[in-house]
Amino acid sequence: MTFRTILPILAIAVAVTSVKLATAQEPDKKPPEPQAKTGHLEVPRDPFIKVPRSAQPTSPGARLSRGGYVSVQVNVDDNGQNIVGDAANEPTIAVDPTNPNRMVIGWRQFDTISSDFRQAGWAYTHDDGQTWTFPGVIEPGVFRSDPVLDVDAEGNFYFNSLTTNWYRFWCHVFISTDGGVSWDSGTYAYGGDKQWMVIDRTDGIGQGNIYAYWTQYYSDCYPGHFTRSTDGGQSYESCIQVSGNPNWGTLAVGPDGELYVCGDGFVVAKSSNAQDPGQSVQWDFSRVVNLGGGLAYGGGPNPGGLLGQAWIAVDHSEGPTRGNVYLLASVDPPGGDPMDVRFARSTDGGSTWSSPIRVNDDASDSAYQWFGTLAVAPNGRIDVIWNDTRDDPGGYDSELYYAYSDDGGQTFSENQVVTPPFNPHLGWPQQNKLGDYYDMISENAGVRVAYAATFNGEQDVYYVYIHQQGCPGDLDGDGDTDQTDLGILLADWGCDDPVNGCDGDLNGDDRTDQADLGILLADWGCGT
Repeated sequence: MTFRTILPILAIAVAVTSVKLATAQEPDKKPPEPQAKTGHLEVPRDPFIKVPRSAQPTSPGARLSRGGYVSVQVNVDDNGQNIVGDAANEPTIAVDPTNPNRMVIGWRQFDTISSDFRQAGWAYTHDDGQTWTFPGVIEPGVFRSDPVLDVDAEGNFYFNSLTTNWYRFWCHVFISTDGGVSWDSGTYAYGGDKQWMVIDRTDGIGQGNIYAYWTQYYSDCYPGHFTRSTDGGQSYESCIQVSGNPNWGTLAVGPDGELYVCGDGFVVAKSSNAQDPGQSVQWDFSRVVNLGGGLAYGGGPNPGGLLGQAWIAVDHSEGPTRGNVYLLASVDPPGGDPMDVRFARSTDGGSTWSSPIRVNDDASDSAYQWFGTLAVAPNGRIDVIWNDTRDDPGGYDSELYYAYSDDGGQTFSENQVVTPPFNPHLGWPQQNKLGDYYDMISENAGVRVAYAATFNGEQDVYYVYIHQQGCPGDLDGDGDTDQTDLGILLADWGCDDPVNGCDGDLNGDDRTDQADLGILLADWGCGT
């Protein structure tokens, strides 16, 4: 092993002078000025360089297919072209529950790879991910990092974004009420480095509540590291601490409005009353879960960042697994294997946990399974994605892999490769990492994934829909593979007219038609 779990080195000097925020709000308490910093830390080291998009060269926007799964580049210009010389990584995704054709993906936008100055980039789609509009950044010229998106039950999108003046860290949450086309001016939301956010979409008293937490040592309200909004993001409550002090993780809301927080060391904290706007948040308990290893920072395919954060999710189905709590991460296990995806489950609301199981099914003990990510579909299916180096022995070239469980996490499916391979060491914007995480949303018919890759020789953000039902050729998620799916393939191949030698002409008759679709079905192992 060349690296192990790295814990932050905590600063011991505590300043007592209060600092006024630009928003004219006082932090609860000034955090200690860092004397030494290790691990995840988002600070600007290079100045902002204004690079007009119109002055940048372009290349064809990437659309790639693997096993019937089509990845579409998201960070493209108005003509769908790749913008050469910039970088986009660390994506996050949200889907409008009232209209799934409307999605937003956010990311860390580097206008030029010659500077590590990043901003809050985003794109939206209103046609189910077939095309994306990238308007730019939410606040041009303002340093922003650690993007986190979510959406409320009414379809309003929320973008939580970190900013800093090097030793002070705080967040704003921006709201879009028009499907991600535009954003408001943002609301101060306390916060700190490596934050995460979740919105309650249950039918209970907590519907619309926004919960966020972050690493307590890098925050504008040290030692607190959790806040709540009970008024739709118009204001955020003063910070409190989370039981067990988790960090580098995520949050999840259960079917009855209960809140779970997880983080490094695989601490899981639970609050049953956070949903009640009339009560102060109290923590029921915190538990330490065995995942058979620890989180890792640096080394291998992502030298300057996390190899993955901790993920928690809860089953909202109406079946026997309703309320189950699941924990997953890419971990550094004992022995020579650098990284595996490990999973554990609780069937009693987080009080007790199963022994960890390994999700990746490769026989190798030298491959990195990194950026492991977890989500649960409304029907209770558990979905997992990760980057995998198994097909590049001794190297770091990675492919996106997928597995699922339909028995409450007792077993997982055979692993499926979803994307072509890419080299994660390309396109670094003065920062040698591909970010710190991916993101995904599970639906009954499949999984909506936002990920970063270097298919263009630079860091870009992609969207792929991993179809669960029907043949892999079911590209529109309706459970059938038919002429509509052929039309999607034609668009992906850049065909405007399905005749006269389109690239989809697989049988050489100078047409792209149902016969060619039949050839594709056979290639994918599907019946007609």
